[in-house]
Amino acid sequence: MDGMGPHGTKVGLLRVLGPAHVWALGVGIVLVGEYMGWNFAVGKGGAYAALIACWFAGILYTCVAMIDSEVTSTVASAGGQYTQAKHIIGPLMAFNVGLYLVFAYTMLEAANAITAGYLFSVVASMAGYQAPLDQRPFIILVIMFLAWLNYRGVLATLTFNLVITAFAFIAILVLFLATSGIAGGGIMQHAALFEGHELPYGWIGILAAMHFGLWYYLGIEGTTQAAEEVRSPARALPFGTLAGIMTLLIAATLTWYVSSGVLPWEYLGDGVNGSVAPLFDTARLSGSTALVWLLGFGTLFATLASANGCINDASRAWFAMGRDKYLPGWFGAVHPKYRTPYRSIVFLVPIALIFALGAPLDQVITFSILSGLLGYTFMPLNIILFRRKWPLHSIKRGYEHPFHPVPAITLLTLCGVTFFAVFLGYGTQLVAMIGFYIVVSLWFHFWRYRFVNRGAQFTMPWPKPLGY
Repeated sequence: MDGMGPHGTKVGLLRVLGPAHVWALGVGIVLVGEYMGWNFAVGKGGAYAALIACWFAGILYTCVAMIDSEVTSTVASAGGQYTQAKHIIGPLMAFNVGLYLVFAYTMLEAANAITAGYLFSVVASMAGYQAPLDQRPFIILVIMFLAWLNYRGVLATLTFNLVITAFAFIAILVLFLATSGIAGGGIMQHAALFEGHELPYGWIGILAAMHFGLWYYLGIEGTTQAAEEVRSPARALPFGTLAGIMTLLIAATLTWYVSSGVLPWEYLGDGVNGSVAPLFDTARLSGSTALVWLLGFGTLFATLASANGCINDASRAWFAMGRDKYLPGWFGAVHPKYRTPYRSIVFLVPIALIFALGAPLDQVITFSILSGLLGYTFMPLNIILFRRKWPLHSIKRGYEHPFHPVPAITLLTLCGVTFFAVFLGYGTQLVAMIGFYIVVSLWFHFWRYRFVNRGAQFTMPWPKPLGY
């Protein structure tokens, strides 16, 4: 799949990535959810509600990972779920899915930049700086630096992600060992902190907590955006994605355990005026300076890895839509030297900055979750049609997910539950976002579709669909 260079020369994205880079992309985007954001679920329903939401969201994302691994190991092209929808369902669904991806990753990038700015202000106060620190220059610096890194090449970008993501994950393991009593000196007080507050809002609190339970795993589906840049898509994508979801299930459970065992649930659940970075706050209460520095760097690295991966994924989705003329073809350009979708990278920077500088953290998280959730709702339909049109014997797949259609039905059911949970707390935002996608769908149908490159709608070397 080729894009266009500045002078009409055809250049394509480089196939230079391996399974470890795919793991770093998926886990790197998500791991910040263990460091911040998930604790809003505690505020919605209490600590136990957050744990139940964590595990049910884990089931949802395991289904996402299995379905994505099968389809993407076959549809090895930039754009991920957008390209899947283009081949399997049709142009209107593809356009919407592409927008879901771009908004989910761009909002997540903005949330990460906000968190990075907060961390710099905390470090300044710990270093003795008394005056309130303006976080905005740090937010701008983070987004601009990572956009520059993505501009310069995908191998360096995701190798950087691999290093800092591994560090952030190891930091969680070290904090668990140091505070749980396994390595001595345990400080967990679950019984005392939970007494009388097991489920402060009852079972409805569990449902409400599902909204932010997604934050533990939001973005693992981003591994599909690397499909056109991995050396062996059929091997690297399923391996990296499934290893990633297993890593996140472990990290999410350990995160809940250490944070809820040290921090009071009222403080833990207030992610704005209380605990913005729960793992870092847990380290501060441990009394260990080494843990404070370790988790401080872990939190910073997790936010950088996530923002870095989000820029990578949002730009690939935008680039793929531009290449197929779903958006102006100008966005479908590939840099002749660095072989990156540089125009898409640059174009999305000011959008991320607007949300990072002008919107509250919980609202930014909600918009990211809603866009992601709309994308997950499309996946069950996608895999059912894929299996029906191209049965297992008709196309060689790099991975075949088991127990079909159970994962698809489970995913659709959990998406429905989560939509209701979001409606309970953010009904206005949910209705507004669905209204926005309806309006842009009408714009695409009545205006933009006439410019679409219809010859690029089906580019896979597959046989005709069954029954056609």
